[in-house]
Amino acid sequence: MKLMTKALTAALVLAAGTAFAAGDRTDPNAKARSDLMKTVGMNTKVLGDMAGDKAPFDAAAAETAKAGLLAAIAQVGTAFETEGDLDPASEAKPEIWTSWDDFVKKGEALNAAVTAIDVSSLDGVKAGMGAIGGACKDCHTTYRVQN
Repeated sequence: MKLMTKALTAALVLAAGTAFAAGDRTDPNAKARSDLMKTVGMNTKVLGDMAGDKAPFDAAAAETAKAGLLAAIAQVGTAFETEGDLDPASEAKPEIWTSWDDFVKKGEALNAAVTAIDVSSLDGVKAGMGAIGGACKDCHTTYRVQN
């Protein structure tokens, strides 16, 4: 029984170490892309939480989130310009660079959805989040490694 406990403990430690290592991006390009996408996600969450009644509507916070999204989206092309890397923790699929025009088109769709959202009212946020979420999903389905 002690041997089995030690073996199980060792397996869990190794698995945890592997999972931890897989989450750390070592390539600076992969890290920059990941940080940028986290900014997109953070701002999208602000709007999504309002739209889903998980957070109270706050016009100033919604406007800040929209501005943050637009600023981050404007950097996506540059951040993904450098063709993929061998970073095992990168969630970017190689198809980004082999289908660059489509990737850019999907980014433009997200930009259009964010530009169009009316953040002056809760109804506007609710109405606009479907298009934003759809644009995110469309790109992630094609170009992001699913965890």
